[in-house]
Amino acid sequence: MRFDFVDLRLFLAVVDAGSITHGAVAVGLSLPAASERLRAMETTSGVKLLERGRRGVSPTNAGEALAHHAALVQRQMMQMQGELDEHAKGLRTIIRLMAPTAAITEFLPARLAPWMAANPHTDVDLKERQSSEIVRALSTGLAEIGIISDTVSTDGLRLRPFAVDQLVVVAPSDHPLAGRKEVLFADIVHENFIGLSEGALQENLDGRALIAGGRLKTRIRTRTFEGICRMTADGVGLGVVPATTARNCRRFMKIALVRLADDWATRQFSVCTLAQENIAPAARALADHLMSVNHERQAAG
Repeated sequence: MRFDFVDLRLFLAVVDAGSITHGAVAVGLSLPAASERLRAMETTSGVKLLERGRRGVSPTNAGEALAHHAALVQRQMMQMQGELDEHAKGLRTIIRLMAPTAAITEFLPARLAPWMAANPHTDVDLKERQSSEIVRALSTGLAEIGIISDTVSTDGLRLRPFAVDQLVVVAPSDHPLAGRKEVLFADIVHENFIGLSEGALQENLDGRALIAGGRLKTRIRTRTFEGICRMTADGVGLGVVPATTARNCRRFMKIALVRLADDWATRQFSVCTLAQENIAPAARALADHLMSVNHERQAAG
């Protein structure tokens, strides 16, 4: 069988997006052209590579195998580009970084900014994913660096400390919870909530509510943690946000902070990669930077 590099890039993009349409856009192909390439790949290989459903597509077992090998090829290409960076002035490198909601909003902007400013020919493709999805993406080569919580198995991957994230409940200052220091999530599932419009954290909270035997009564969803705090201050409902955001918002909003006492609400985030020799130099340098910033802050503390 013969697949060209465009075929492999397309297939990886489709698997990552869970959609042929979005995958085609990611590699700059029209939907008819992408569909034709995927059909040709299945015909050439003699096996079904994608399961097509109402909510998108997912790889079959054969498709998972192809994605693994396609990612290896793409990673080798990235390594080659990285090694040529020093010899090809102006060549741009893209590092694929995945992280959960809290890491993206609370920690990464400040840590990425100085490194990207010092490396003007390197771009970062940042995607929001849950930790379990990030581990899978790293293992199959769909990402070079991940920020993950300590709740998932990471066999074969390298972990280094990144940050500690504590989730808190924000409540109106006159709410009965306002006088408490901590609360279990199961004890507030029956309350009205303000949620995030999308994201890994919101998916996690919805799942935790089901485990607790309820379903979150979400009155409205907003795009930011600050939006949650502002609506909470006006009495719309409770919210669950990182402690750093809540403390910042409390300076100019009438809200109370209550620590979530559940074990899963205190999360150790780690920088996660393949072994050092298996990632491109630019990705290795960024991973080292993200880890070193954490060490510097701990030393300063």
